[in-house]
Amino acid sequence: MKQFRFTLLAVGLMLLFVTSSCEESQNNSDRLAALISAHENYDSYDHKAYKLGLYTPERYAKDAVFADSLLVELKTLDTIGLSDSEKISKELLTFVLKDKVAFNTYKRYLNPLLSDSGFHLNLNYRVRPLNNYEQVIDYLNVLNAIPDYVDQHFANLRQGIEEGQVQAAVIFKGYESTYDDHIVLDYKDSYFYSPFENLPAGLTDTQRDSVLTAAELAVEQNVIPQFIRIKKFFEEEYYPNAREDIGISSLPGGAEFYQDRINFYTTSEQYTAQDIHDIGLKEVARIKARMEQIIADLEFKGSFADFLQFLRTDPQFYAKTPRELLMIARDMAKRADEQLPRFFKTLPRKPYGVAPVPDAIAPKYTGGRYVGTSKKSTNPGYYWVNTYDLPSRTLYTLPALTVHEAVPGHHLQGALNNELGDSIPQFRKNLYLSAYGEGWGLYSEYLAAEMGMYTTPYEEFGQLTYEMWRACRLVVDTGIHALGWTRDEVVDFMASNTALSIHEVNTETDRYISWPGQALSYKIGELKIRELRQKAEESLGSEFDIREFHEVILGQGTVTLDILEQRINAYIERNSK
Repeated sequence: MKQFRFTLLAVGLMLLFVTSSCEESQNNSDRLAALISAHENYDSYDHKAYKLGLYTPERYAKDAVFADSLLVELKTLDTIGLSDSEKISKELLTFVLKDKVAFNTYKRYLNPLLSDSGFHLNLNYRVRPLNNYEQVIDYLNVLNAIPDYVDQHFANLRQGIEEGQVQAAVIFKGYESTYDDHIVLDYKDSYFYSPFENLPAGLTDTQRDSVLTAAELAVEQNVIPQFIRIKKFFEEEYYPNAREDIGISSLPGGAEFYQDRINFYTTSEQYTAQDIHDIGLKEVARIKARMEQIIADLEFKGSFADFLQFLRTDPQFYAKTPRELLMIARDMAKRADEQLPRFFKTLPRKPYGVAPVPDAIAPKYTGGRYVGTSKKSTNPGYYWVNTYDLPSRTLYTLPALTVHEAVPGHHLQGALNNELGDSIPQFRKNLYLSAYGEGWGLYSEYLAAEMGMYTTPYEEFGQLTYEMWRACRLVVDTGIHALGWTRDEVVDFMASNTALSIHEVNTETDRYISWPGQALSYKIGELKIRELRQKAEESLGSEFDIREFHEVILGQGTVTLDILEQRINAYIERNSK
């Protein structure tokens, strides 16, 4: 009887423990969901009142206070009972909120100008085809909001000048095109008017006449005059106060800021600038050895530098017209498409197109870019190919560029990310981390060899020079911002180790100067993915499945490299005999 009572007591305690654990698990899950909801539903300003956004210091300070309050709650949230996906959400939310606090701490809003982008250049991305009347009205409201948008950024830039938080003057060579191209005599010649030249068919005659009148007023009164103001401000106020030193460490608190950017762009706190510099030098040496082997196999008579000069100048490596370049890029994209089922279990529903980089921004772009759309958008994604300055657009690098920007690179990864199921919070679907996204893009260039995308030794060399390009970034970005390199040292290092055109070397150098740390993400991310693949292949042997490996890499959308490593380790453990 005593034993029976003891057993009942034990069972009772066990049930109490199980019930308590279940309640705790549910509570943790509910708390996390509430914190995610608070983050996703947080609005620091009225979006209807500020059609192009609010960019004041007060807004960012408010955002930081809110983010910090959520971080305090997340720190006390136990992971007991959370699913693997929920644990990822907790870690990613923490990462995002920390960066929001850092944005305000380092006053990053004071620096909305980069060598190849800027607050005014961002307006170009608002120019899209108009498919219905609602989109037409929305676009008109965007154009009419430009004056307030410019005023806000002028205020931040002036504060930046006062505090010495300005860009290096050297990056602004040719920058006048970013505003001069929009200062036109006839409003119909404005890039911002172009969507009105092909209005939706469903508009009534009255609506069409009204829209065209409003469009003329918007462009003449709120677009062209603002670019005239931008020209005057930049040339008379900002540029004369731009700094001479190119490294961010020359600014007050610059070294600390650069480390923060290293941590963010590598999604890790394990690297110093010197660590990354050394990794870069090692990769440069490894890749160069392979490049020299290809040169030897081709029986080229001359030095490495001579071979690069041959690639930069021989007509066989260049398209003769923009149309020809686009046609070649489309052919390569289609050849990549057909290989996808061999390497991936899940493919996106959203298609992509191949189109030229818009004329308004083409001079400041290096090669190409992927431009995605939302899941609900009726527009496809686009692989933009730069047809500006054809003598700088090398055909032997086009296969690597195509797989990086289209498939299996950014389009595949980005579209799958947008199409993640409802169990994945929206903030994760909207999240883009360069170490993951750009790391995947560079890994795609490596994978393309297995896909049969490189059909000549020159195209293989092109892939290697793109890989070398990203390895060089580790060396020169840290050289600029931590080790005191000059711009000439950067240009010489890039020109002597890559087959990029001199034009591309210069535009890339200016980009690294103006955007500390971002260039580190590509190679660090790619090295981690390749390291994890090698580990999985060695651990699983004949059980390794490339399609399953890619499913694990892409299956939870954008993640940090630490999370990615945890996922691959779990995949290996599940499949080990």
